[in-house]
Amino acid sequence: MPFSDATLALWAISALAIVGILLRPGNLPEYVWAGGAALLVTATGLIPWQAALGAVGKGLDVYLFLIGMMVLAELARQQGLFDWLAMVAARHARGSARRLFDLVFLVGILVTVFLSNDATAVVLTPAVYAAAKAAGARPLPYLFICAFIANAASFVLPISNPANLVVYGSQMPPLLDWLRQFTLPSVAAIALTYLVLRFTQRDALRQPLRADIPAQPLGAGARLTGLGILLTALVLMLASAFNADLGLPTFVAGLATAAGIHLRQRISPMPVLRHVAWGVLPMVAGLFVLVEGLALSGAIDALARALVQLASQSAGQSLWGAGIVSALASNLINNLPAGLIAGSVGQIAHLPAQTTGALLIGVDLGPNLSITGSLATLLWLIAVRREGQHVSGLAFLKLGALVMPPALLGALLALALAGG
Repeated sequence: MPFSDATLALWAISALAIVGILLRPGNLPEYVWAGGAALLVTATGLIPWQAALGAVGKGLDVYLFLIGMMVLAELARQQGLFDWLAMVAARHARGSARRLFDLVFLVGILVTVFLSNDATAVVLTPAVYAAAKAAGARPLPYLFICAFIANAASFVLPISNPANLVVYGSQMPPLLDWLRQFTLPSVAAIALTYLVLRFTQRDALRQPLRADIPAQPLGAGARLTGLGILLTALVLMLASAFNADLGLPTFVAGLATAAGIHLRQRISPMPVLRHVAWGVLPMVAGLFVLVEGLALSGAIDALARALVQLASQSAGQSLWGAGIVSALASNLINNLPAGLIAGSVGQIAHLPAQTTGALLIGVDLGPNLSITGSLATLLWLIAVRREGQHVSGLAFLKLGALVMPPALLGALLALALAGG
């Protein structure tokens, strides 16, 4: 169907915002591009201001979640927990790059499954950078693990990716039904991601690492921070079991941990708060506004009709079509809007369980193709830049083009075999 000039302008501004976040022309921070695009589409009337404010409000749970996680990550950095974990990882590697790679991959799975993929990007990435430095390794091969496992392991449990809650909404399957449907696809996605990523990094993994890493004691502040992170994981599991929002519990856990440590040490919390990457919040808010504009453009209704027609012809075709289309859409418009669109499509079209599952796998796993594919990879990019590392969009795309397709096809095949 033909698109109006307003719709085309909206899509063009959204695309420019994504390019700006990726390339940062003039070294302007990411939130300038997302927030600026949101203000532009609102000021020009492409999105009614009431709808824009409503879109910002929809992200409240995400903002609270990110604040809690970012506070915990900064606490871990300043209290020395990351340095201690880096020492432990480097000592366990015993001079072997392959062993360090496997250790980081395993920890990445656990953090993603029980704390979410955004937590892997925010909390694990700086710890992995510290571990690579301590072992005398090139950081990027290990940092790539954080980006790719954050998406590949993000549908093991409902809490593993906030997009899961967006896609299913109030129709979230019971935990046992979730595990029955997504365990086999998750194993396929994780295993294939591991095999391809390890193969592509084989040259770097031949590098000998330092084996003479001196042991360091774990300080009281670092111990309390680690306890706070573990308690946060437990709280998230309980919140998920009761179908509660995850943002407020994470926010409370992060601030309670910070307050407990700073009261115990009798120091000001300002150094932690000052170094939190607050620019992430307006960036995410801007993305929510752009998402709302895409929804108002009629794209959701058109996609829903197409999937209904495909599902009526063949359940198998709709499974593969839904998975591949949602994966590609996540890279074109980011999986935050793609997840909202997929959730709306599922509610509008009343799709079969396997087709909805394929939509979710595409939204979760598809972003491993490009660096702007998911909120987690954007957060990862910001964390990597904070450590002084540079990853271009093209370099990530070249690697993602090798890693993502086998994992996606394997996960969709496993979903088909698992049955609806």
